Amino acid sequence: MNTSYVANLLGVSPSTVQRWIKQLDLEMERNEIGHYSFTEDDVAVFKTIHKQLQNGVILQDVKLSKVNKRKGSAVVVKKEPEAADSQKILDRLSSLEQLVHSKADTVVSYQLLTHRREIEELEEEVKRLQERVEALEKKQPGSRKPSSPEHPLVLDQEKLPMKRRKKNILTLLFGF
Repeated sequence: MNTSYVANLLGVSPSTVQRWIKQLDLEMERNEIGHYSFTEDDVAVFKTIHKQLQNGVILQDVKLSKVNKRKGSAVVVKKEPEAADSQKILDRLSSLEQLVHSKADTVVSYQLLTHRREIEELEEEVKRLQERVEALEKKQPGSRKPSSPEHPLVLDQEKLPMKRRKKNILTLLFGF
């Protein structure tokens, strides 16, 4: 039985049942998710507590017929995994790790192949461009020189000194 059910049986709130457990240090079992789980014997103890409280006894002075004290702050029922279950979990974990490593190897291999293909395509493009440049150079004799004297490149020209103009005094003063 859960806390709400026991509280309804006794006519009190669930928080009252929880307060009784804590203040009287009662040993009550809990389920896997931490909720209290009560037996018929536990309900009988709660009925005794409730009866004493209705007769005017203070909660700290409540006397229980049998000692049902808690050893710790909370008793949690946990199912311990058996050795076979543990081995099964470890085997599954190992197989999952192998799958992850396999997938990582596959991804890296794919990326390497893709990069290699891209590099080969770029090398082919460079070869085609070199062949085209050589063909164009063969068509124009003497064009192997970077610049011909008839058509000098702008970058090859030496800097020519600029002619200075005399500026008017007013232009110098006012910045026009």
